[in-house]
Amino acid sequence: MKETLKKLLEATLERLQSSSDLTAVDKFKFEILDRKDSEYAKISMQMRDLSKEERPEMGKYLNEIKQQLETGFSVRINELKHARLSILETVEHEDMTFPVASAPTGHIHPITQAYFEIVEIFGEMGFSFAEGPEVEWFWYAFESLNMPISHPASDDFETYYVKHPEHDEHGRMVLRPHTSPVQIRSMQNQKPPIRVVVPGKTYRPNYDVSHTPMFHQFEGLLVDKNVSIGTLVGTLDYFVKKFFGSDQKVRIRPYHFQFTEPSFEVDISCSICGGEGCRLCKEGWLELGGCGMVHPVVLENGGVDSSVYNGFAFGWGIERCVNIRSGIPDIRMIYEGELRLLEQF
Repeated sequence: MKETLKKLLEATLERLQSSSDLTAVDKFKFEILDRKDSEYAKISMQMRDLSKEERPEMGKYLNEIKQQLETGFSVRINELKHARLSILETVEHEDMTFPVASAPTGHIHPITQAYFEIVEIFGEMGFSFAEGPEVEWFWYAFESLNMPISHPASDDFETYYVKHPEHDEHGRMVLRPHTSPVQIRSMQNQKPPIRVVVPGKTYRPNYDVSHTPMFHQFEGLLVDKNVSIGTLVGTLDYFVKKFFGSDQKVRIRPYHFQFTEPSFEVDISCSICGGEGCRLCKEGWLELGGCGMVHPVVLENGGVDSSVYNGFAFGWGIERCVNIRSGIPDIRMIYEGELRLLEQF
């Protein structure tokens, strides 16, 4: 994999030096880096095939190659722009095809920025990226996660249902209310050890200061032999310190979730008052989300032998993480298109 990345870098830089057309270079950059199925992305997907010992080193090498590719493109694009300006200065006519000064362009939305950052942080710990369908079967969304048909979360007031020609009493479809169904799909599609992070859109019919009908979650799942609560806490502590700051503290409180046993709520120390207590946190702590050790029933539903393997899982809102880190009081503000807010990111 390292050799493939090295060859991609060398071939790209060589082609860049021979490219003299700005439009062609932009298109080339899209093919190599920016497209969802770019050459770099295809190689990155091979991370899932590596052992857990190889992943941290390879993740670091992947980032180094990406930085070198981005630098190469940036340098060449600037060279071509300066060369074009130099030519224009020597002629006595205006080039009507040359782009004129325009209003400042936009940038990646703060939620998308956080999405990429979260995947990168967990990639440093050997977690692979995984995704699943947003329109999901009821079994994957609830029953496979040890949540019975009668569970309150499956009520019409809590979940969006989707009409489907194959509907029957046990084959309903929903807009997934959480990213947790990908836990089952990941266990069905690969053998332990499993270590995946699952960011994506989720849907619930709620709208207030802390909820929107569409929001983003990121799910984490680790399945292996002899996984402990200490492993879970260490993983979450690493993420919190990388995402929120090295001075942040983590605590877990006993809770109840159908799909984990034991279950916990995760809190982080308030970054505004430093844990002293303020109007935002009240007692010095802010609730981040839920986690716990994967319930044996969930492991079995994913095709994993619970007598041999165990694991942990967690699921948090990306919007909530952004709000806590940035001090945004209302989740709806992120989607209102207010430039005075978005420009700060």
